[in-house]
Amino acid sequence: MAQTERKVALVTGGSAGIGKAIVEAFAERKDSVVISDLDQERGEKLADSIRQKGGDALFVKTDVSDLESVKYLFETIKDRYGRLDYAVNNAGIEGEQNETADCTFENFDRTIKVNLYGVFYGMKHELDIMREQGSGVIVNISSIAGEVGFMNLPAYCASKGGVIQLTKTAALEYATRNIRVNAICPAVIMTEMVERITNHDPAIQAEFAKLQPMERAGRPEEISDSVMWLCSDKSSFVTGQAINIDGGYLAR
Repeated sequence: MAQTERKVALVTGGSAGIGKAIVEAFAERKDSVVISDLDQERGEKLADSIRQKGGDALFVKTDVSDLESVKYLFETIKDRYGRLDYAVNNAGIEGEQNETADCTFENFDRTIKVNLYGVFYGMKHELDIMREQGSGVIVNISSIAGEVGFMNLPAYCASKGGVIQLTKTAALEYATRNIRVNAICPAVIMTEMVERITNHDPAIQAEFAKLQPMERAGRPEEISDSVMWLCSDKSSFVTGQAINIDGGYLAR
C-alpha cells in the first residue's frame, strides 16, 4: 500500500455544491482529498484543478447506494494511500415532493438508499480503516429536516433523521478509540439542489431565504468551514453532535 505524509480526506458527493466546497477546503489545507461522485466529468475536472495547483486529489466514480461501488471506492483509497484520516459523507438527493400518502415506494426507497444506506455503507468501511489505524474523524451531512418535520418531504426527513442517529451511535461506540463522529445539519444553502427545488425561480428562492431568521440562504463555504473545524484538533472534545448551521432556524 502506498503511503502519504499528507492527511487523507474523503468527500462523497464532492463534485458540486456543499461537497465541492468541502473538497476545496481540504485541498487548501494541503490534505490529500478523494472526491467521490456519480458525475465523472465534474469530479475529474475538480481533481485536475487541485492537482494543477500543486495539491493531491483523486476522483473515484461511486454510487453510494450500491454496496459494490462503495467497496471499490475504499479498496482504491487503501491501495492509493493506505489510510483515511477524515471522511465526509455528503452525497444525497432531495427526492420527490409529495404528501406522505402520495409518496411512491420508488421515491422512498431511492431516497433512503442514497441518503441513509449511502452513509451507512460509507461509515462501515471508514470505521473499519480508522479503528485499525487508531484514529479518524467522520462528519455526516444531515439536515435540519432530520430534526424537525417538513411537509411533503417524508422520505428526505426520514433519511436525514436516520443519519443523525447513525452518527450518535457510532460516536458512542468509538469514543474511547480516538475516532470522533459528528453530523452537520444545514438549513437552506444556495446550491443546485435548492435551485431544483425552487424551479430556478429567484422569487421562490428569496422566500426560501427568508425562512431563516437571518433572512438569507447560507453559502456552501459556511458549511465547509464547520467541517474543517470538526476535522481538526480544535474540536478534539466534540463527538456525537448534530450541529445546526441554519441561520437561526431551529432557535424558533
